[in-house]
Amino acid sequence: MYKITLFTLLSVAFLLHNSVHAQQDTNRFWKLKSLYSLNGTQNSFVNWNAGGRNNISAIASIGASALYTKRNMKWSNDLSIALGGIMYLDKKNGNTIQKTDDRLDLSSSYGVKFSKYFYTSINAGFKTQMADGFNYPNDSVKVSTFLAPGYLNLALGIDYIKSDKFSIFASLVAAKSTFVMDDSLSAVGAFGVESGSRYRQEYGAYFKMKYDRALAKNIEMKSKLELFSNYLNNPQNIDVNAELLLIFRVNSLFTASAQWNLIYDDDINIRDVNGGFGPRTQFKSVLGIGISYKLNSK
Repeated sequence: MYKITLFTLLSVAFLLHNSVHAQQDTNRFWKLKSLYSLNGTQNSFVNWNAGGRNNISAIASIGASALYTKRNMKWSNDLSIALGGIMYLDKKNGNTIQKTDDRLDLSSSYGVKFSKYFYTSINAGFKTQMADGFNYPNDSVKVSTFLAPGYLNLALGIDYIKSDKFSIFASLVAAKSTFVMDDSLSAVGAFGVESGSRYRQEYGAYFKMKYDRALAKNIEMKSKLELFSNYLNNPQNIDVNAELLLIFRVNSLFTASAQWNLIYDDDINIRDVNGGFGPRTQFKSVLGIGISYKLNSK
């Protein structure tokens, strides 16, 4: 299932990019970028005194953007997809694949300029995952799956766009929808929905900042920060979603990357290793080395 899903996503994204690229002579208002990456590791142990389990892991990702600019109008779209897993080869618990990364993130913003750097904008974002998730080593009970959770954000506000690499969006009129479309997860009230419900609606203020820059000749940084405050329930407990990605480019094909993600949502209760149950700060770190292919068109 992992291989079929990953191959399909890579094929569709690549064909879409080249299809649009082939039409750029008839439409010069689009600026397209995409980055395809595959990182992996392999560990093998023979009579290794310190111990260890033979394993192989891989993470594939796609980052794409499409920017349409014409007169005083700007329409930007971003897509981020990642799917990764690790498989232990010692047959201790069978050659099952454990998920290490799973992300489907799509955002779009449409704005009309009213000052040099300022736009009145409508911002939309959708996030979910593609495969089932489990709380390993227990792989018999799902803790997440496609559209469980799923998040949809809609906001009307002001966009400050200094350049394609830096923008700030602020809104006092925003809506956040949380979907849990799996019966077993909605039954226990996962991800902040009421027990038995598949949907949760929140209204509040939304803030989003994007900042990309070259730190050195072969080092790129991409960052994003999203904040949301629910007017109707504990507005002081702000939802946080932060991402930081560093890309170290060896040459046009080989790269290393370091990615950090931080999430806090006061409505999501998590059981920690000590048995505590309640809102928790979620943190993920991914380090990898592999190959990447970058496409740009204008």
